[in-house]
Amino acid sequence: MKTLVICSGGLDSVSLAYKVAAEHDLLGLISFDYGQRHKKEVDFAKLAADQLGVPHDLIDMSHIGAYLSGSALTDDVDVPDGHYAEDTMKVTVVPNRNAIMLAIAFGVAAAKDADAVAAAVHGGDHFIYPDCRPDFIDAFQVMQDRALDGYASVKLYTPFVHIPKSAIVTEGAKHDTPFGDTWSCYKGGDMHCGRCGTCVERREAFDIADVTDPTIYADPDFWKSAVGGH
Repeated sequence: MKTLVICSGGLDSVSLAYKVAAEHDLLGLISFDYGQRHKKEVDFAKLAADQLGVPHDLIDMSHIGAYLSGSALTDDVDVPDGHYAEDTMKVTVVPNRNAIMLAIAFGVAAAKDADAVAAAVHGGDHFIYPDCRPDFIDAFQVMQDRALDGYASVKLYTPFVHIPKSAIVTEGAKHDTPFGDTWSCYKGGDMHCGRCGTCVERREAFDIADVTDPTIYADPDFWKSAVGGH
């Protein structure tokens, strides 16, 4: 299955890239600049592509991202600290982000004669992000089947959609994913903050999976109190 992987440079999508490289035919990685404050993540996507020996395409949709306002990832809004499942994390929603990225990726995949587009949406995202949920994935596939009818047949490959992040860590370790060469922190500083929802979720996932976390965090122990009530 010739597969194009949407890769942000984060733990989930880089793990997915290594899984696809091991199990399928990895055509390349595609990333998006939508004006996110943690844009440094795409440098890690490029690094992953280089390590895997495949092309990396960076799509500039920063002008579009400027209109998807109200999110802590694109606006002058503080990224909240705490557990990822907290209601406060809804401020990190960028409306329709995944739907837009997937539509572009499917067009690129069709042009490249790919069989599939892979995305690393996972079970832990369902609470906050509507365009990560299984019913969205199913509906998007139906829409793309209509959009490309008679021209191309491209499948949406989402092997993580029903599993938690800890299981992604386990899967990534199985395929020798270089976790230290991935970026998760939404604050985009010099190192992972250790306090934002995605840092807490990352650190907790390694702990549950019983896999050594190579990440350097500015606050390496905050996650324990953040997940204490969950």
